[in-house]
Amino acid sequence: GPAAAPSWDPQTLAYQELQSERTEVPASRLLEETALSRPGGEDSGCGELVWVGEPVVFGRADSIAGKYGVWMKDPEPVPPFTRETTWRVDAVGTEVRQLFQYEAAEQLAQGYPTKVHILPQPLESTGAVVYRGGLFFQPRRSRTVARYDLRGEAVTAEREIPGAGYHGQYPYSWGGYTDIDLAVDETGLWVIYSTEKARGAIVLSKLDPETLEIRQTWETNIRKRGVANSFLICGTLYTVSSYSAPNATINFAYNTATSTSRTLSIPFENRFRYLSMVDYNPTERRLFAWDSFNMVTYPVRLS
Repeated sequence: GPAAAPSWDPQTLAYQELQSERTEVPASRLLEETALSRPGGEDSGCGELVWVGEPVVFGRADSIAGKYGVWMKDPEPVPPFTRETTWRVDAVGTEVRQLFQYEAAEQLAQGYPTKVHILPQPLESTGAVVYRGGLFFQPRRSRTVARYDLRGEAVTAEREIPGAGYHGQYPYSWGGYTDIDLAVDETGLWVIYSTEKARGAIVLSKLDPETLEIRQTWETNIRKRGVANSFLICGTLYTVSSYSAPNATINFAYNTATSTSRTLSIPFENRFRYLSMVDYNPTERRLFAWDSFNMVTYPVRLS
């Protein structure tokens, strides 16, 4: 009945999406020309992103709570979970605590979770990832990152990201309190954020997946509010130009090995015109994304 309807406040929604009305800033203005340089030529056995294919729809959220959210598979799962186990969070609302678990992505379409985990703290935004048996997420209204153990169903680590803006200070262009974004690639676990010191530019930190200790930090020259989202592949950060333009692009790459950025123009399609989450899965070599109620994946090609 009506009691099952998710609690959400239309005013909060309007505030969270405040960014939507702002015009998108051209790439040339976001990037200081001085930092443009070629990435290092050394071969790491990894590749650079050269192509993103068309989105493939896996499932659709059927309530307002699913306008934006996050869904993913663990690239390095821990038993009893597998590479097919699929995780999903509908992120609209002030008390987002439900983490849905599915046997496989096919179950998403039918909408029957195997299990619903209730997180001990509400989660903020769409920046969560699943990696090595843990859900890494940002607890609401904090500059903290937490690890929720999927087997033990408890938070096993929690750490503050020093100086990180949160709750609408340095979100991506669409808003949504997307200040702190977690990511996984071939090299491990990352957190993408900004600080007052960085004046709103994207800051990247490599995290220890057990303790959440910061191993290393990079300060880029890409304005966080100027891009729609970002993800990492092989130690390089890539940004999406727009969350709403049907023909968007992957517009910047920041290489952590050389600490340099360059502009790109790789076509990226926002089929449903509201991209709220995008993450790379290094095992599947695909991007997982949430585009206005739709859970989609994109094939990618690396050089």
